[in-house]
Amino acid sequence: CRSAFYCTLAAIVIMGGFIILMGISLSRPPMRTMGETRLWYSLFAGIAGLFTYIRWKYKWILSFSTILSTVFLLLNILKPEIHDQGLMPALQSPWFIPHVTVYMFSYSLLGCAFLIALVRLFKKSEDLLPAADTLVYLGTAFLTFGMLSGAIWAKSAWGHFWSWDPKETWALITWLSYLIYIHLRIYRKGSARLLCFLLIFAFACLQMCWWGINFLPSAADSVHVY
Repeated sequence: CRSAFYCTLAAIVIMGGFIILMGISLSRPPMRTMGETRLWYSLFAGIAGLFTYIRWKYKWILSFSTILSTVFLLLNILKPEIHDQGLMPALQSPWFIPHVTVYMFSYSLLGCAFLIALVRLFKKSEDLLPAADTLVYLGTAFLTFGMLSGAIWAKSAWGHFWSWDPKETWALITWLSYLIYIHLRIYRKGSARLLCFLLIFAFACLQMCWWGINFLPSAADSVHVY
């Protein structure tokens, strides 16, 4: 586990350095394209995995979080994008960096909760769901800030806080899914198996919100597809 810890730490440093150098070369925050957000997610997934390992000492979490990070890095390799220095007017906002950063960090925390839910389906350990709770509470808090900052940003960019854009709709579905989980846990409702499936469903909604909407016909009219 010590070697896995240091390997994960080294990967985080390398990924962070790569993102910084990429931002310098582009002369802008590398957060505009889907590929650039995948880089941030891969970085934060490693950080979330490291946090989970330090806090709860799950020996398997570093391997799982590394696999999760690697999947999104492989997507970048298999589908390279053209990165340029331009930013459309809507992205030239002070809310751009905090909005994207907070969302990617929340996605990584909720990704670790998803991994714990998968393991809990096969491993009857009572301490897994309380760990998932902490990750969901933190992740949902950041997710909420991301939605609120996005609404304020939308008001300044397009003149309205909410427009039921496909991405906004799926963001709301994702947020409500995690709120349902939190509600069930606070009031001690639902079996462990049901809660795990709910976390898996919520994470699937999160993926739909993040990149899945790009494959919907309605995405052609979305202001969130750049």
